[in-house]
Amino acid sequence: MSADKIPVLVIEDEAPIRCFLRAYLESRDFKLIEAESGEEGLGLAASHQPALILLDLGLPGMDGLEVIRRIREWTATPILVLSARGKEQDKIDALDAGADDYLIKPFGVGELSARMRVALRHAVQNGGGLAPDPVFRCGELVVDLPARRVRMAGQEVRLTPIEFKLLAFLVRHAGKVVTHRQLLKEVWGSAREDQSHYPRIYVHQLRHKIEPDPARPRFLRTETGIGYRLEEGEAV
Repeated sequence: MSADKIPVLVIEDEAPIRCFLRAYLESRDFKLIEAESGEEGLGLAASHQPALILLDLGLPGMDGLEVIRRIREWTATPILVLSARGKEQDKIDALDAGADDYLIKPFGVGELSARMRVALRHAVQNGGGLAPDPVFRCGELVVDLPARRVRMAGQEVRLTPIEFKLLAFLVRHAGKVVTHRQLLKEVWGSAREDQSHYPRIYVHQLRHKIEPDPARPRFLRTETGIGYRLEEGEAV
């Protein structure tokens, strides 16, 4: 197999579908990475950093919508949903979760190929999507985005789902000032954009978990009247 083939991750529990996709894609300029569950797919997305993800919604254990949300916490890699669920609300839910496109089973290879080309073209136009490495380090603070793990000075830090979502957003924008409104929209949704006290409360909680001295923060700085900035780190 050519080393320059484009890596595509398929997260699909049905073996016949994976077999069909393998035969089609590997005859083109693609290298297939296969996962049978959402949990396995998350691990492969982090370790292989594919150019595109093809995802079924009806997975055992963690369903496809949760997989999309988890992937979107740390990368903008295009996600094309391949699902037998054809209701309008199913499409809306997947797109709202962060999918880029939605194709209903059964589908033709021509349409699949066209949708993949569009997704890949948009990814190139937007500068890709994956960070060079999904593990962030700043001093003794280490944030493993795909694994949802945080360590401070080698010790595990336990965060609530909201605290982790807040920290993950700051990590993705490390070194940049993030406004209160940006945090509200990203972490709590547009319906909460008037709840300006939310970021202040959760940043306070987060500092008490990741800062050696919360009163003199080293990592998570306040930009008075604007928002917050996480010190820029380096990938590991």
